[in-house]
Amino acid sequence: MISTPRTPETPLVVRTEHLDPEAEAWIAERCAFAVATPGDETFDGLADRIVGLVVRTYTRVDTALLDRLPALRVVARAGVGVDNIDVAGCRARGIEVVHTPDANTQAVVEYVTALLCDAIRPRLFLEAAVDADRWKAIRSEVCGERQMNEMTLGILGLGRIGRRIAAVAGAIGMKVLYHDLIDVDESARAGAEPVSMETMLAESDVITVHVDGRASNRDLIDAAVLRRLKPDAVLVNTSRGFVIREDDLAAWLAGRPEAQAILDVHAEEPFPASDPLVALPNAHLAPHLASRTRTAMANMSWVVRDLWRVLEGETPHHPAPDPS
Repeated sequence: MISTPRTPETPLVVRTEHLDPEAEAWIAERCAFAVATPGDETFDGLADRIVGLVVRTYTRVDTALLDRLPALRVVARAGVGVDNIDVAGCRARGIEVVHTPDANTQAVVEYVTALLCDAIRPRLFLEAAVDADRWKAIRSEVCGERQMNEMTLGILGLGRIGRRIAAVAGAIGMKVLYHDLIDVDESARAGAEPVSMETMLAESDVITVHVDGRASNRDLIDAAVLRRLKPDAVLVNTSRGFVIREDDLAAWLAGRPEAQAILDVHAEEPFPASDPLVALPNAHLAPHLASRTRTAMANMSWVVRDLWRVLEGETPHHPAPDPS
């Protein structure tokens, strides 16, 4: 789809991935607007004119793409993380990068809470009536080993999402520990206790990962880290796939059938059939669903407002953080 520009000088904005219809209509009223993907004929034909680019998760804004967009002034990430965008490279060329840092917090917190329930509290729905003997057998078989108020949750990264999860887990009755590179003011910890990485790994029954995309977080969880976990620990990752060395995780899970890993993000998406985690019964792999609510998707789409501020010469409300 291409909107008709009002004049040859009208700024052109292109989106490469989904936007909420209302947000798309809003930006299309203000400029020339097109839907195209890098590599297709439409995108190639418009490349010299594109001043604004709206992306989500799977469009890589790297040097090769930037070299093709000489007029580009702003990249808008309809989402939180900017791992797929060379932010430093953009700013070196005078291109601003904006994002939506709090747009999906509620959605992710709900999702992680649901994953915790899946891991800890077994449940079953009957599809048909059963006799009394089977009824008793089911009630005997479907029984949780532990309650959440008997467990410790470790949060790796106490940012926006981590703090909200700490509040939820504390309300349920879990003991909550956290580790973060940054000092978090006591008033913002939501009752979570700061501890060393070693203590959090050793004492937590469940670890949930909420770190950012900085380079130092790549392969953060490797064999050495996994060895420090309890043999029946639950590891949940909804942050970035590259945080975990998947080969190491597969080996750890294979040797510890009581442990579980619940992964919403993966080093490669979609993950291939050769992924060593696919065949493991205690590895639960989801297709990157944590932020997938209609509300969150709409919230993220309104990054177009900041994009338009930049094109109008104004300061954006939510510039992406510098890679450092």
